[in-house]
Amino acid sequence: MVVLGGCGALDRPPGAAPSGSPFTGPTGGELSGDLTIFAAASLSGAFDELAEMFEQRHPSVDVRPISYDGSSTLATQLIEGAPADVFAAADERTMASVAGAGLAGEPQLFASNTLVIAVPVGNPAGVKAIEDLGRSGTTVVLCAPEVPCGVASETLLADNGVTVTAASLEQNVTAVLTKVAAGEADAGLVYATDAAAHDDVRAVAAAGAQNVVNRYPIAPLREAVNPQAAAAFVAFVLSDEGQAVLSRLGFGAA
Repeated sequence: MVVLGGCGALDRPPGAAPSGSPFTGPTGGELSGDLTIFAAASLSGAFDELAEMFEQRHPSVDVRPISYDGSSTLATQLIEGAPADVFAAADERTMASVAGAGLAGEPQLFASNTLVIAVPVGNPAGVKAIEDLGRSGTTVVLCAPEVPCGVASETLLADNGVTVTAASLEQNVTAVLTKVAAGEADAGLVYATDAAAHDDVRAVAAAGAQNVVNRYPIAPLREAVNPQAAAAFVAFVLSDEGQAVLSRLGFGAA
């Protein structure tokens, strides 16, 4: 596990949450104000649902439209001064870059994910295994190597001894899915949760994917405009209720 220096331990007992109730601010009282969240693209469905639930419990809090993108893109924006209250990344390395800049407070692991091969409905190229991604004539799109899904893809391909010349390298997993679903590519490597959430692609198992696991950290940001709501949202994601939503959508335990 990557250690995020100076930001506290990432591990926690099952069902535990950081200090502060998920229903009130750390110092008590009802929450209010805007809440700005930056989150990895692969979290879009889950965090949209969690944000709606959080607003229902805190009617005076307005969760602004969540900024979803590749984790490294979001990290760069934060380091360059973009305002946000909460950051949820798709891997520990990216969170470490934000923590190393002194911007993140006490990251906590809250979910995990693995890769699958996404193919268009009907699988016209007949992709049945990860080795097929290196086959001549197979058009493959991948996440760029600087984003978490790209790092995981490179590792998985290397573990299987497969060399792929990607038709394009995308900045987030959503872009990979979009190209596969549109038939612009025969296959792409995406997170299992993303493939399961889209009816316009099919998932093909990738050998060894269980050994390449992305673990997701979340943290309130030190310059948060609404630190109480930020801490409460992080606690809500870590709570049994938040974890149940993530599990239902296919995320693994952290």
